[in-house]
Amino acid sequence: MLIPSYKPLEITLIKKDKTKSDLRNELGLSPTTIAKIGKNEFISMQIISKICEYLGCNIDEVIEFIEEKDH
Repeated sequence: MLIPSYKPLEITLIKKDKTKSDLRNELGLSPTTIAKIGKNEFISMQIISKICEYLGCNIDEVIEFIEEKDH
């Protein structure tokens, strides 16, 4: 099963000199959404679109899909 990875977002935030706190404060994202990003859980496409617009980037600079590892 493929799961989301927000590693590209981490890289993009560093390149743009931004933090997850900036996303939370400037886009009005909930702490739950920020936690989901940190845990590589699914978030809505609407939120991904907001992040892309805010950072001036494409979706592949925010999210990628990776094969879920067996625990």
